[in-house]
Formats: sequence, C-alpha cells, structure tokens
Amino acid sequence: MSLELKQHLKMTQQLVMTPQLQQAIKLLQLSRMELVDLIRTEINENPLLEETGEEEEGRAEAASPAEAKLETLEPEPKAAEKAEEVKGEEGANEIDWDQYLEHYQLQGHTAPSNRNLSDEELPGYEASLTRKGDLVDHLTWQLRLSKLAPEEETVAMLIIGNLDPDGYFKMPPVDGEPEEAATRDPLVRVAFEAGVGVEFAEGVLKKVQALDPVGVAARDLRECLLLQARHRNADIPEVVAIIERHLRHLESKNYAAIAKDLKISVEEVVRAVKIISAFEPKPGRAHSSEEAQYITPDVYIHKVGDRYVTVLNDDGLSKLRISGMYRAALRNGKAGAAKEYIQDKLRSAVWLIRSIHQRQRTIFKVTESIVKFQRDFLDKGIAHLKPLILRDVAEDIGMHESTVSRVTTNKYVHTPQGIYELKFFFNSAIARTGGDEIASEAVKNHIRQIVAGEEPKHPHSDQRIVEILRGQGIEIARRTVAKYREVLGILPSSKRKKYF
Repeated sequence: MSLELKQHLKMTQQLVMTPQLQQAIKLLQLSRMELVDLIRTEINENPLLEETGEEEEGRAEAASPAEAKLETLEPEPKAAEKAEEVKGEEGANEIDWDQYLEHYQLQGHTAPSNRNLSDEELPGYEASLTRKGDLVDHLTWQLRLSKLAPEEETVAMLIIGNLDPDGYFKMPPVDGEPEEAATRDPLVRVAFEAGVGVEFAEGVLKKVQALDPVGVAARDLRECLLLQARHRNADIPEVVAIIERHLRHLESKNYAAIAKDLKISVEEVVRAVKIISAFEPKPGRAHSSEEAQYITPDVYIHKVGDRYVTVLNDDGLSKLRISGMYRAALRNGKAGAAKEYIQDKLRSAVWLIRSIHQRQRTIFKVTESIVKFQRDFLDKGIAHLKPLILRDVAEDIGMHESTVSRVTTNKYVHTPQGIYELKFFFNSAIARTGGDEIASEAVKNHIRQIVAGEEPKHPHSDQRIVEILRGQGIEIARRTVAKYREVLGILPSSKRKKYF
C-alpha cells in the first residue's frame, strides 16, 4: 500500500455572509427602540454620519436637484481675521464684566429667581425629585427616623438590602453552597455577616417588619399574611389557622376541606377568607421602580374610503446622510493620511443607510400583504381573523420565509381594530363544522368571551367550553381548550369560582 499526493479541481456553490449582509439581516430583526439605539451609537462612532434636521429637510425639498447635489463648505478664515481673534483672546482680561452683566440684565436675560415668591407659589418638594423612589429608599427613609443603635442600623440595612422586588427577605445563593443551605433562614447569614447573635438579628427584623408597607421583610407568604393579620387586628383563630395550616387549600378554594379540619362551618371559612383576600401578598410592588413600557407602532394602517393605506412611522427615527465636509475632502484630495480611514467609514455609513431603507421597505411590503389577506379582520374585528402562515406572505411578496419571520418579530402595527404585533396575524387553522377554517386567535377570543360571560359562582369547565364552541360550529379538543386557556392567563374553573 503506497501513499501519494494528487491535486483535484472541484466547483462548488457557497453562500458567503459578508459583513454588509450580516448587518442588513441584523437590522431586520431589531425592534424600533433597538434600532433607535443603534442609530444613535453609529452617529457617535462614525463621523461621516450626520442627522438631518427638519429645517434642513425643508430646504432640501425646496431646492432644485442640481442644488441638492452641491456641498457647501465654510470658507477658511483669512490671516487678518485669525490675527483679530488671537488679539481678542489676549485682551479678554480687559473686559468690564460689571458693565457686561448690567447690560445683559437690561436686555431681559435675567435668570428666574424664587426669592420673591411665597410658599404657596413655590413648586412642591415632589416636583423637584429627579427619580422615583423605590422600596429600599422608602424603608431607608423610615429607618433614619427611627432611633436605632449603630449595630441595629447595620443589621437593618443588611435586611433591607436583601429584599426582593416583592418585599420578601431572601438571601441570594452563594457559589458552591449546597441547596439545603441556600433555602435556610436568611437571618442566620445576616447575623453572621453583621457579627451579632441570631436573637439580636431577630429583634431587628421585627422592627423592620413594623415599617410601612405592612408585611415587608417577611421570609415567606405565610409570615407576610400573619404580619398583616396582626397589624389589622384580624388575628382571629380562624384567620390565623387558615394562614398557618391551609394555604394550599386556600389557593385551590377547597373550603370544605378547611372547614372539616378546623371543625367550623363553610360560612365561617368564607368570612375568614374575605378578610385574608384583602391582604397584599406582594407588599413591595406598590413601591416598584419599574415604569410602563409604551409601544410605538412601526407602521400605521388607515382606512381611506373603501381601501386601506399603509404608512410607515418614521417619527423618532433619525434621518441620516453622509457628511458633506468629508465628501468634499475626498473629492478635493484633502484627506491626506486619513483617506483610508474616511473611505472605510464612508462604506460603513452608506451600508447602514441602505440597510435601514431596505428594512423599512420590507416592513411596508409585508404589511401590505397582511392587509390583503386580513381584510375581513380590519373590517369586522378579531372574530373574522383568517388562518395565515409565513409561506403565504413570503410567496406573495417574493421573499424567503425567514426574512418575513425576522421582519414580523418585535414589530407593531396600528390598525382600526387596535395595536398588534405583526406576528399576531399568523395563525394556525381550526376546523369548522361547515368545512371552512377559523384562525386560532379567533378561537382564543371566543374562549375569552365565554369565560367573561359565565356565572362567577358556577364557572364553565374545559369540557363545557368545548361543548359551547361545538354549538358555534368550532370543532376543538378539550386539551386544546386547556392550552389556549393557559396562554390567555385564565385560571381553571375550580380557581375561578366565586363564593362571595
């Protein structure tokens, strides 16, 4: 057996992902907020990118095409003017500042002063806050008003610093620590870190738990509810017993089991549950620092007469252009040693602008195709949403399914029926009795309406919902109803039942 070397020629086709193509694909799947952040970052990093203002856009539209191509540069200052500037800088110390300030005030440029305003006219303290206070700030403020010893304050700050957003006292797990140790009482670790005894830390914890909101710094739900029961003088035997021993039955609304164990009537259990239901299981969420995130649509669909018009939303998106100064430097040969750097940044800027335009055009095409398929939804509402898959739109606009998938991710459209994500319009089909099909989102809407119209004391089971849908001509399995109900955030019938 001999070894030998040979050369072979072989022709193959291979798709190469260039950096420009990768950038275009990345821009397709970005949300509107992510695109705004990316544009802002590119403007800061690429000197050849400029943001066009509204006034400049108006002038560009009013100017002729020939004038729009011209780039005007500021003339270089003459030598005499430079000398005057240097001379002016050298004599800056000779300015009469008193006369200047007096003249400035006479021109009406005095800064607003609050010295002559009464207390009623001054803005409130809340109006001068720079940020919203969270739970830690609220508790720290109360702690400073309490007369605690330095050691107590140290332990109290450790407890407050280890509260989760819901207001519960939990210590984060330590690397390498066994799971059993991670679930133990967090007060032990706080006492160890502060160098105090567990009994001393327990006393400080009770003082922290006495702060507002009631129930804060509890180690579990049971302790949180007991703190609120004692604070509201509601620590009657039935309430305390239910909290201590029957939280699982309380969650499933198995009041009969609670009554049997406590040897009381179901009516007494219901009265105790009414008191417990007024408690706050998450005392910290009232002081949450999280703010609502508002959706800005990427595209609008307006009804004009009998047809629908698609309009891209460009508000908030910077209008980019290539810097005229750097283009003139390249054209006139004034770039010098920086020519290669400018050319590289120019290519990057041009590709970014083209990619953004391509992204907007693709969103427009996809939305136009969706309007074509979902005309009944736009006219009549969600009950008339049709089954639609990515392939239908991809074939309609002549693009690949993956491109349509990227475009419809995290993009929102404003329609006459409300604001929806573009993914919302793509649904699987559910069979009807008559042979036609209905979209899965329309079926979810039917389930939502059935649950909303049920009697609270006698809620519909999943099997009963199947029967109601069958009466409406929709054939669906019980497990599918259960899956859709969970997606909609609807509890099972046993947990939806109202006793009072």
